Amino acid sequence: MDLKELIAVAKGEQPVDCLFTNARIVNVFSGEILSGHIAVSGGYFVGIGDYSAPKTVDLKNRYVSPGFIDAHVHIESSMTSVSEFFRAVIPKGTTTVVADPHEIANVMGTAGIDYMLQASENLPVNIFFTLPSCVPATNMETAGAVLGPGALKPFLDHERIVGLGEMMNFPGVIFRDDAVIQKIKATLSYKKPVDGHCPGLTGKDLNAYAAAGIASDHECTSADEAMEKLRLGMHIMIREGTGAKNLKDLLPVINEKTAGRVMWCTDDRHPHDICGQGHIDFIIRNAIQNGIDPIIAIQIATINPARHFGLKQLGAIAPGRKADMVVFSDLRNMVPDQVYTAGNLAAENGQMNPEINLYKSLSCPSKMNVKAGSIDFKIKAEKNNIRVIELVEEQIITRQAVYDAKIENGFVIADTSADILKIAVVERHKGTGNIGKAFVSGFRLKKGAIASSVAHDSHNIIVVGTCDEDMMKAVERIIEMNGGLAAACDRKVTADLPLPIAGLMSSEPLETVRNQMDAMINAARSMGAAVPDPFMILSFLALPVIPELKLTDRGLFDVNQFAHVSLFVG
Repeated sequence: MDLKELIAVAKGEQPVDCLFTNARIVNVFSGEILSGHIAVSGGYFVGIGDYSAPKTVDLKNRYVSPGFIDAHVHIESSMTSVSEFFRAVIPKGTTTVVADPHEIANVMGTAGIDYMLQASENLPVNIFFTLPSCVPATNMETAGAVLGPGALKPFLDHERIVGLGEMMNFPGVIFRDDAVIQKIKATLSYKKPVDGHCPGLTGKDLNAYAAAGIASDHECTSADEAMEKLRLGMHIMIREGTGAKNLKDLLPVINEKTAGRVMWCTDDRHPHDICGQGHIDFIIRNAIQNGIDPIIAIQIATINPARHFGLKQLGAIAPGRKADMVVFSDLRNMVPDQVYTAGNLAAENGQMNPEINLYKSLSCPSKMNVKAGSIDFKIKAEKNNIRVIELVEEQIITRQAVYDAKIENGFVIADTSADILKIAVVERHKGTGNIGKAFVSGFRLKKGAIASSVAHDSHNIIVVGTCDEDMMKAVERIIEMNGGLAAACDRKVTADLPLPIAGLMSSEPLETVRNQMDAMINAARSMGAAVPDPFMILSFLALPVIPELKLTDRGLFDVNQFAHVSLFVG
């Protein structure tokens, strides 16, 4: 909107486009709820008060808040395209996301970033990106690309690139790796924030990390950890995703003095949780139910991330801000009745307005450079004791333990009686033939195997199972689909979910993917899986920056030592 026109309309010298009357406005600046009318013109809020307008909408004394902002999300984890992701989250009040295209960049490099920028152009929502800082996440795995400082710098002047994404290579920061330091310095030179990722970092190492200019963290699992980081000047993003749920543990951090430095984020949230529970609205409701003041919960979802990322035209119902707003009836059980984007009705009663066009057709090739015939899951017994990855309930961190190996004919095999399953990571990008092999406890499969080409962060193929034959069948199906999820039992594929966009996403609606995902989970449960979302948990077991023991295509990785370790002990 032309600035002079905006000023004239706000001054009341000419009619506004629409006047929303009888609103109970959540003012995120003052913390008040004010009764009044909201004037909108050219897609922007232009004033609070009585204005002349050819169109009025009576909000019938309902509450109105700014549209919600997800401060950190990987859209790829929804397993849908950008447009289908928004089709799912807009009815839940999310009108803005700050997405990190880290997953697709690890598969496709800068072409993945370009794809996400193009796929989100001209949509009736606000989508911003942080640049993926760690491609690959470490040099301890084989990713599809390597993005150094030179590859990232040209993106920094893009208007929708608002910062550097989660700097998960915290050893690279504190030990002053040249490439890491260059990425940070380049981002700060553009006066854009650098987001963090440093689970468990404390003391002088945390001081060093914060001193580098890292502005936030979304990996806290305890209030003490969050407070230490907050006291050092970092913003805390409280995550409630599918695999990692930190909300209840971190709520004690929030009070009137600290709330301004807190944001909500979903990070990685699977389709069934978005469809069944919600998005940022779900976090707000749960925070309120657990004692957080409703106004503070809404501030954390709106003005806080807008300020953090310098989104000066978003995050509030105030003149000059984009007219994104959520209308709801119950302040303590915030369920969106209506959602407006740029002053237009985008969703009502949980359904998208059919007049809102989100369709975006954009091809994106997968990457599947692996031959099934070259895969061998056998593990020759070298010693009698093995390291085992142990799952931690509702967390993406793991523990490590030592167990007696079950050995048959000179090879170590799965031991379902002890809940010790075989796990493998098959490199899929460069045809190296690398296969990392190990064992994991916690899935409780009694038969069969599950596999996925979604395996953070390099997204090689990861598979867990009770026998080599079913593991092979599941992996073969993923190769045939050019990426996706598969379950196999008794040498037959029992369920699959194609993800042809980079092996990470589907072009189908989220509800369709949710139904396919439900079939995948049911197939896993029929084989004995007892974790709530076995595929989400599986996807994080290849992430070598989250403690304690993980598996890459190059073998077992001890995150605390930041080194590969032998499967065998003793």
